[in-house]
Amino acid sequence: MKLPLFIAHRYLFAKKSHNVINVISAISVAGIMLASFALICTLSVFNGFHELVESLFRDFDPEIKVVPADKKFFSMNDERILKASSLDFVEVSAFTLEEQALISYKSKQHIAVIKGVEESFHDLAGIENLLKGDGIFMLKDEVCNYGIPGIGLINRMNCGMKPSDPFLISVPKKDGRVNLTNPAASFNQARIYSPGVAFLVEQEKYDDNYVLISLDLAQQLTNRENEASALEIKTIRGTSLRKAMRQLEDLLGPGFEVQDRIRQQQDVFKVFKLEKFISYLFLTFILLIACFNIIGSLIMLMVEKQQDAKLLGSMGASRRTIEKIFIYNGVMISLIGAVSGLLLGVTAVLLQQKYGFISLGAAGNFIVDAYPVSIKIQDIMLVLVTVLVVSFLSVRPIGPIARRFIRNSESD
Repeated sequence: MKLPLFIAHRYLFAKKSHNVINVISAISVAGIMLASFALICTLSVFNGFHELVESLFRDFDPEIKVVPADKKFFSMNDERILKASSLDFVEVSAFTLEEQALISYKSKQHIAVIKGVEESFHDLAGIENLLKGDGIFMLKDEVCNYGIPGIGLINRMNCGMKPSDPFLISVPKKDGRVNLTNPAASFNQARIYSPGVAFLVEQEKYDDNYVLISLDLAQQLTNRENEASALEIKTIRGTSLRKAMRQLEDLLGPGFEVQDRIRQQQDVFKVFKLEKFISYLFLTFILLIACFNIIGSLIMLMVEKQQDAKLLGSMGASRRTIEKIFIYNGVMISLIGAVSGLLLGVTAVLLQQKYGFISLGAAGNFIVDAYPVSIKIQDIMLVLVTVLVVSFLSVRPIGPIARRFIRNSESD
């Protein structure tokens, strides 16, 4: 076992009589190195964008969201829900209610989503980090109801954030009947005023379509007294999210669905996973092509070392031993290329994280100025395993070729 490896090492690093073999071997190493480098960098970029988008939702979406599995609303007095909101790991919990509504401001109208929240919603998420304006987070007082719209919705309706100009919210009544003589009577309506702030999540889904109002007002408009569409939970620092979700699922049963932030934005993150997987497949295919250079390098090495093979055979080396020399040579080329590419890729990603030398374009046009990147240990292992597996598959044909070559050498 040691002899073939030792000779393969000598063949790879010792100066060969034909310089063209050195060049082909170097090209093989460079091809695998570049493919490994591209793989780790590409996967890290997708990780960076994934974490960036997740951070944008973090101040609006809760850590854990409990929603009914087969209907839109549930009773706030459900015993299972009450137990869930008082579990040991729960720091803050709040009921919310979402429903579509018609938002009117002067002559402009827009279909939006009203989200009724409790006062504890302020502590549940980082909504304070999203607020823009001179006002404060406030949903109601003794005089009137307030609403906090998204920046995009304000821009669409060109309404500003003046406290003196109210919005009109209209929600179809629960019975669904339409009074043709007086259509307005078919809607529950309420006026809300701006507290002088709006929220900016940097996501069109929320910024252009959502209005935060008090839970009491949302229940009145939808005729859903003591009902909610979700229970949102913030856990105590240090809590294992997986264990908390598993405990909630065991308590609530199949009638409820427990979602983390990834599941809450499942459509968005599915796209990221699909794009990452497709990029991985394309780069793996390029890696496979690069590995074919190894076969050419090894065949030329066999031709050059024909006399060495005869000498080893006359000294008692078996055909299998001589065959392993060339196989190990190909494996070493793969390992050198893979490790070099990974080291270069990790170094490049760390430099990008610190200095951001590859920018997205003109400053201020994007949420971040430089490409976001993030290294994950599982991606490093995936790239290493992929390179080794692809290289092994490409080197396998060398065995039959080497055996035929050795037989021809012995017959000469």
